[in-house]
Amino acid sequence: MEKMLLTILAYAMIIVFMYVIMKKKLSPFTALVVIPLFFTLIAIFTGVASPPAGTDGTVPEVNLGNFILDGIATTSKTGIMLLFAILYFSIMLDAGLFDPITRKMIHFAKGDPMKVLMATAVVAAAVSLNGDGTTTTLICISAFLPIYKKLNMNVMNLGVLIILQNTIMNLLPWGGPTARAMAVLNVGADILSYLLPGMILSVLYVIFFVAYRMGKKERARLGISHLTDEEIDAMTTVTDPELIEIRRPKNFAFNGILTLVLIGWLVLSSFVEQLGLPAWVEMPPLFLFLIGTCIALMVNYPKLKDQSSRIGANGGDAVQVVILVFAAGVFMGLFQGSGMAEALANSFVDIIPKQLAGAWGLVIALISAPGTFFISNDGFYFGVMPVLAEAGRSYGFDNMSMALASLMGQAFHLLSPLVAFIYLLLRLTGLDMGQWQKESAKYALGIFVIFVVTIVLLGHMPLYIPQ
Repeated sequence: MEKMLLTILAYAMIIVFMYVIMKKKLSPFTALVVIPLFFTLIAIFTGVASPPAGTDGTVPEVNLGNFILDGIATTSKTGIMLLFAILYFSIMLDAGLFDPITRKMIHFAKGDPMKVLMATAVVAAAVSLNGDGTTTTLICISAFLPIYKKLNMNVMNLGVLIILQNTIMNLLPWGGPTARAMAVLNVGADILSYLLPGMILSVLYVIFFVAYRMGKKERARLGISHLTDEEIDAMTTVTDPELIEIRRPKNFAFNGILTLVLIGWLVLSSFVEQLGLPAWVEMPPLFLFLIGTCIALMVNYPKLKDQSSRIGANGGDAVQVVILVFAAGVFMGLFQGSGMAEALANSFVDIIPKQLAGAWGLVIALISAPGTFFISNDGFYFGVMPVLAEAGRSYGFDNMSMALASLMGQAFHLLSPLVAFIYLLLRLTGLDMGQWQKESAKYALGIFVIFVVTIVLLGHMPLYIPQ
């Protein structure tokens, strides 16, 4: 009877949580804390709370404070890493690291639609390094929309390329979905080394297949125009006084090298043992981005006033992500500590056909596509994934393989009407949402296939585990 009541509370909690998130009754931050707290208190007062046994077999006491602290402990490193990663890339954008790349790509394209489209894809991938869709949208549309209009090119292609590249780069550890998967499944930033092959192939797929295919059609329709360097400069020169004041074009080489070193070191740290490198090479991601942020501030904005200004201007975006990660820790701590996660998983395992147990990784990957489209990332990763993960563990799947599987559906997530920044993209380009979703989805399917095939072939997600 107690197990049944705990299971009912678990299902009720998930339903209420997803309802308030999807209907925007509460903010994700508030819902992540208040909803599980409410249901955990009910479980405690009714006497059905049942903390899972520890690794030594002992069952801990029912202690609300310990549940919360244990949960936050699992997400603290991720939260700190995200804070400094977002600050770092925001500072690089402020300093103008991507301005010369954009300008050179447009000069390279001249008036050739094929080159303009491929340049769009390259710049969209580069600017998306900070994981923020709004920033990518504003920079890419500001840079390329005048050229598309000048050449009478199809603006739909611009909207599709931006969203495809942002979809791929959003899987970086400091991006939203990966941060949530890391927090919920308690995996480290080394997840990047497993995602990277698929991400690289997907970026190349967008540049050399999608953009090239679009370019062939545009060439056939428009031919090749020839813009002068003066016309291109007029379209790409920054004229906003506030932006000019914070740009640091003289530091482009330094900022570029620093960024490459940070990302390279982050990846290298995941292969220290495999490559036989010294132990000191393995640096925690949070430390790398902490040092990188300090160096970036000191070099680009040596005056203390300017440093404070940049931190103040960009700190809000970082904090919004970080507080969600810590709130996710509270959610997970209460959900698991009360025993609701285990009760829900046990009931869920009974529902799923036993024949699918061995292919649970693939099941999660397939569920994640519609799951992250129809449900927000918060609803899916904090509401659905804990259930799928508990079931997966009982089938023999580890946390990393399930975290990777849960990210496969991100190929379609940014096409969802639940994603706020797409309305900015659609407003600036004047595109119809339905047509844009349809055009983007057919290429997003290719990204989904690349993601799944690469993690399976590289052995990071077993296709089948014999039961």
